[in-house]
Amino acid sequence: MMSSKLKKSIVREALPKPNILQLSEYDITQRIMESLVNACHRSVLFSIIDVAKDAPKIAEELNISLSAVYKTLSKLEDLTLVEIERFEFTDGKKIKLYKSRIGRAEITLENNDATLHLFPNRSALEDN
Repeated sequence: MMSSKLKKSIVREALPKPNILQLSEYDITQRIMESLVNACHRSVLFSIIDVAKDAPKIAEELNISLSAVYKTLSKLEDLTLVEIERFEFTDGKKIKLYKSRIGRAEITLENNDATLHLFPNRSALEDN
């Protein structure tokens, strides 16, 4: 019978060792930092800090395609950086109004490590 230690060793050898990019893909902090350095993501976040807006309004104000705004909002929502503040109904359609959950972010580089500090959006807190 094989020992537990030997079984683990065989499994480790059978599985490919992930590289740094693969490891970081699952690191939420890394994913948030990558999102914050993306110009489109930052622009969308900045546009919805003070006032909740729907995707067409954001696209119009930033002069970017509606599909790019929807894609960006989806990614930001997955990272919990934006939230749907409320719904409005226009012409029988349910419209989502998005608002940034963060008002400020700081990335600190120290001791070969990056630390992310997110600060809540004060205007979002005041609205509730």
